[in-house]
Amino acid sequence: MKRFIESYQGENFDIIVIGGGITGASVAYEAATRGLKVALVEKKDFSWATSAVTSKMIHGGMRYLANGEIGLVRESLRERRVLENIAPNFVYPLSVMMTHNNTQFKNNKWVVKVGMLMYDALSYDKNFTWDKSKQIPMHKTISRQEVLIREPNVLDAGLTGASIFYDCSSIFPERLTLAFIKSAVAYGAAVANYTEVTGFCFDRQHNVIGVQVKDLQSSAVQNLNAALTINCGGPWADIVLGLAKSKSNACTLRRSEGIHIITAKSLLSGNCAVGSMTPSGRYFLLIPWRGHTLIGTTDRPYIGNPDEYHVTRQSIDELIAEVNASFGDGKLSFADVRHAFGGLRPLVEDQTEETYACSRRYEIFDNAEEGLNGLITVEGGKYTTSRRLAENCLKTVAAKLGRPLGKSMTDKHHLSGCAIPDMNAFLLTILQNNRDFPSDTLDYLGRNYGTEYDAILKLAREDAALAETLNADGEMMAQVTYAVRHEMARTLSDIVMRRTGIATLGHPGKEVLQKVAALAARELNWDADTARREIAAVENMLELPEA
Repeated sequence: MKRFIESYQGENFDIIVIGGGITGASVAYEAATRGLKVALVEKKDFSWATSAVTSKMIHGGMRYLANGEIGLVRESLRERRVLENIAPNFVYPLSVMMTHNNTQFKNNKWVVKVGMLMYDALSYDKNFTWDKSKQIPMHKTISRQEVLIREPNVLDAGLTGASIFYDCSSIFPERLTLAFIKSAVAYGAAVANYTEVTGFCFDRQHNVIGVQVKDLQSSAVQNLNAALTINCGGPWADIVLGLAKSKSNACTLRRSEGIHIITAKSLLSGNCAVGSMTPSGRYFLLIPWRGHTLIGTTDRPYIGNPDEYHVTRQSIDELIAEVNASFGDGKLSFADVRHAFGGLRPLVEDQTEETYACSRRYEIFDNAEEGLNGLITVEGGKYTTSRRLAENCLKTVAAKLGRPLGKSMTDKHHLSGCAIPDMNAFLLTILQNNRDFPSDTLDYLGRNYGTEYDAILKLAREDAALAETLNADGEMMAQVTYAVRHEMARTLSDIVMRRTGIATLGHPGKEVLQKVAALAARELNWDADTARREIAAVENMLELPEA
């Protein structure tokens, strides 16, 4: 992939997509497959914000049933299956043990049983998977005694049993988002990270005809012209829209904060995720991930500039307190936290007191109603339903362009690098054909790079220094080179947080960061001061907040 903005010659586009998270990536891919000339611009890196701070789940939204959002649950369950199909190396069935107690009516095992039966019914097509290893069983209910045998750290006070059901895990959401970006590029889309929209372009009738952008790598400012512009700014959507509106007409998007913590403390068997309900009636999950436990998420209103958001010590302490009140021996502490991350979710409802109860539906607005013809804004949604959101967005695009764009095909073809009909056979073949590399490295590359894994191995074979492994997962230096040369990584954080998992479990150690930064410096022509700044920026990002 190449940043198109570096060689842009003034060509016109059919569609400009603002935002490189999963929503923008999905819209760009959907539009490109319909034969449209597409450009996507992102002010920082692809999937750097909301799309990077998920619970690493592709799920149907069991709790939305309590809100009566049956349509959203059905859509989510359908899209869960679609993502299993089109991205088999990233998405896997995961059993979830939802514990029950006798203190909350909505957590009563018989009440939950009704919801589980509905969930099974709404996912009637869950086993229509291309890879049969991706099939999902029906739910079942187990006794209190069996819960404690399977997961001894479950809090036994008030425990009445558990329901076991299946959703899916997304092992690397940032790379899954990147697969959508690569898929869009494969169909001709032009993409660029570190390209900030600084304004809109208008014709004499005040129709939006494109955007003004600044290449943050070179500081060059250019105009990009298009028939339609689609604002997929997520938590920044209102700020983007504000660039086209007068201050008097500006609106403020509602946002909620969600954080997660990662601990190496032994809390789970590793066989399933465990869901518990807090005394306030809110669910949280403990999820096995890369030999650690991922815990989350919170859901609380956030007021303020999204560019100034950061995880606070208070938010971490509050999540730990909820876990200790609902799970384990009550001794999880801040000292056990290896890494914490958080982000903001855009919501589409009017302000209410409780963001946890809010819908995760999405809305697609034709801003012509506000005097901004040529601009479409997408708000809300969830990672799981982003592909379907894009499909619906193209209906609005077709109407605006006044021409048919055909039917969607994005649910019928593998994403770029994901054309794997049988995941187990694929991984076995990699192991058999590459015995000169450790098995953990081959397994990691097969899952996170799919059919592109051999390009990493080729780099390592050509330069023995690139075969050096960096962590327990078997990640190696060749991935750094690949990230820069082929995946548009431009900063150290791009490399260690979104192209690789080197720092996604927390600080990987100074020696590892220095090695990766030295290699990145050679690839990107950094001087010594730039390399030091890049290391400092990552260390600051990974430092746990004390206030």
